[in-house]
Amino acid sequence: MRDINKYQGIIPAFYACYDESGEVNEERVEQLTDYMVKKGVKGLYVGGSSGECIYQSVEDRKRTLERVVQVSAGKLTIIAHVACNNTADSKVLAAHAQSLGVDAIAAIPPIYFHLPEYAIAQYWNDISDAAPDTDFIIYNIPQLAGVALTMPLFREMRKNPRVAAVKNSSMPTQDIQMFKAEGGEGFAVLNGPDEQLVAGLAIGADGGIGGTYGVMPELYLKIMELVNAGKIDAAQKVQYAANEIIYAMCACHGNMYGVIKEIIKIREGFDIGGVRRPLPSLIPEDMEQVKKCVQLIDKAIDQFI
Repeated sequence: MRDINKYQGIIPAFYACYDESGEVNEERVEQLTDYMVKKGVKGLYVGGSSGECIYQSVEDRKRTLERVVQVSAGKLTIIAHVACNNTADSKVLAAHAQSLGVDAIAAIPPIYFHLPEYAIAQYWNDISDAAPDTDFIIYNIPQLAGVALTMPLFREMRKNPRVAAVKNSSMPTQDIQMFKAEGGEGFAVLNGPDEQLVAGLAIGADGGIGGTYGVMPELYLKIMELVNAGKIDAAQKVQYAANEIIYAMCACHGNMYGVIKEIIKIREGFDIGGVRRPLPSLIPEDMEQVKKCVQLIDKAIDQFI
């Protein structure tokens, strides 16, 4: 039976790292990876939404993953999101990820065209076939992908023995319970919405993958610790503080990931660049709100850690 321990914990979604001209910067990828290792997180989810995957080339994504794997050097669980909006490129990224020895690959469904479920299953299985010795994780994010992981589609995918987990970013926490029950022993479900990590863990999630974990990993690690100890009331208080920070980070002109990168620059002392167009960059008027976010994170860490 598959050991799912490597998926049980806090797994930040890795941020895209750019230079001043907006190109992937390998040195900055290495700095961010080292920072994550030192924070004590369980793993990294590389090349997903937080990695701005839909705005990056295949080569951009390869270079980023190569540096993450090199720096993490077996210290972290590495999940490579490899989906592109065509099967051929997705298979290239899947094979590349396997060649680096990642723990798992993951994929959203194809976006834009509304495909029938049998075509989505074929897409995922084709990607999985390109990495035959690697776990496959289904990424369910219907609010962005435009298609949900239904139980019939999930049951079809479970015929593939490499399907090891679901990253569930749908808003109903009930979905976590359903996938966990259907998946059975040895199958992992990871909570996606950062704002409801406590609820996801309480209903059965094995861990979480989140886009704001990397800017305040201490808070999410604390939530996991408290929930595991059965201290739900205490975990709820930390969750509320994290949510207040998330809402504040979303209140800028610039994209939230631009805000996050600026916060990391201020709090941690290294620069991983901005965001890639068409995501909106920060403007000078955003800086007061960014400073407020920094203060909220510092306050929450002082209070709870």
